[in-house]
Amino acid sequence: MGIVAGFLRKTLMIQVRFSLSVSASSSPSTPPHIQIQTLPFLFHEQLYPFSSSSEAHSFTVSHLINSYGFSHKQAVSASKYISFKNPEKPNLVYAFFYSHGFSESQISKIIRSKPRLLLSNPLKYLSPKLQFFYSKGASKPEVAKIVATCPTIMKKSLENQIIPYFNFLEGFFESEQMAMACVKRFPRALVDYPHCVESNIKALQEFGVPKSNIVTLLSMEPMTLMATQNHFRKVLEEVKEMGFDPSKKAFTTAVQGMRGMSKSTWEGKIDAFKSWGWSEEDIRLLFLKLPWTMMRSKDKIMATMDFFVNKMGMKPSIIAHRPMLVSLSLEKRIIPRYSVVHVLLLKGLIKEDFSLRAVFESREKVFLHKFVNVYKEEAPQLLNLYQEMVNNASARSHIGSIDLDSER
Repeated sequence: MGIVAGFLRKTLMIQVRFSLSVSASSSPSTPPHIQIQTLPFLFHEQLYPFSSSSEAHSFTVSHLINSYGFSHKQAVSASKYISFKNPEKPNLVYAFFYSHGFSESQISKIIRSKPRLLLSNPLKYLSPKLQFFYSKGASKPEVAKIVATCPTIMKKSLENQIIPYFNFLEGFFESEQMAMACVKRFPRALVDYPHCVESNIKALQEFGVPKSNIVTLLSMEPMTLMATQNHFRKVLEEVKEMGFDPSKKAFTTAVQGMRGMSKSTWEGKIDAFKSWGWSEEDIRLLFLKLPWTMMRSKDKIMATMDFFVNKMGMKPSIIAHRPMLVSLSLEKRIIPRYSVVHVLLLKGLIKEDFSLRAVFESREKVFLHKFVNVYKEEAPQLLNLYQEMVNNASARSHIGSIDLDSER
C-alpha cells in the first residue's frame, strides 16, 4: 500500500504541475488545474511499477482499451509500437489536450488514430503546433476540430511541412484568413500531397483556368487537387477534349467530377443512360451543360430515369432534351413536387400538359405560388402533404450522412 500511495501522490503532483504550466493558454472557462474526475481513466487500472515487459505489455493493452475505447485487437496491435508501465506519461498527453478544450471523445479519437502520441512530450512536441494555429486566428474549438478530423497533423513536422504549406496557401489566396478557412474546412490540405497541390495549381494555370476559379476550387474542394501530377494532367486533357472551355467555371466542375471517378465508374454511368435510349451525343451534351450530374451515382441516375419514364410515363427522349431533370434530387424535389401535381390532376385543377420546367426546375417560392397557394380552397391539404414529404426526405438524408460518417 505504501508503494501505491506514493505513486498516486507523485502522479497527482505531476498532473497539477503540468496543468499549471499550460493554464496560461487555457480559455477563461477552463479550470486552472485538471480535476481527477476529468481523467476518468486514472483509476481504471491498478497502479504499481512493473518489472517485466510482459506485465508492461498487459498494462498498455488494458489502458488503451479502458481509457480510449480501443478494441482488444486494436490495442494489441498498438502495443507493438508503444509501451508504458504506468499511466503517468499518457495522462500528461490527455491532460494537455483537455486543457486546450478537446473533448473526451475527440481525445479518444485522436489517440485511437495515432496512439504513439501518448509517448510525446506535450509541451515540446504538441503545443507548438496548436499555438501555430492559434496565431493564425483559429479558436480553441476550431483547432480541436481540425486535429480530431485529421490527427495526422500532430505527427507532421511544423517547420518542414505545416508552416511551409500554410505559407503557400496564404500566398496563393493572398489572405491568411482564407488560408485558415481552407484548413478548417479540409485539414488534410496540410498533410496530403502538399507538393502535388502546388504543381496541380500550376497545371490549371497552364491550361488557362482563371485564378478566381482555382481559388474557388481550392477553398471549396481541395481534395480535387490532391492527386498525382500525371493523373491530374490526364484529367485536364480529357476534360478539355470533351469540349469544356478552361476559362469557364464548368471546366473545374468537370475536373472535380472526373478526378474522383474511375474509368469503370464513368463507363457504368454512360451505360445507365444508354439503357434508357440516350445517345453518346445526348450524354456528352448533358455533361457539358451540367457536369455535376455525372457525379451522381449510377443507382441514383437509374432511379430518377425510372421514375420519370415508368411512374410519370415520360419518353426518355424528352428527358434527354431537358437534362436538368436528371440533376435534381429524386426524394427531395421530384417526388414531393409530382405528388402535388398528381393531386391537382386527379381533382381536374390542372391539365396533363403541365410545364415540366415550371414544376421541377422552378425555385421553391415560385413552385409554391403556382401549384400550392393558388389552390388553397380547392386542395387545402397540399401544403402539408408537400412539406411532410420534403421534411421526411431531408431527415432520411441526414440519417444517411451520419451512417456514412460512422463508417469512415
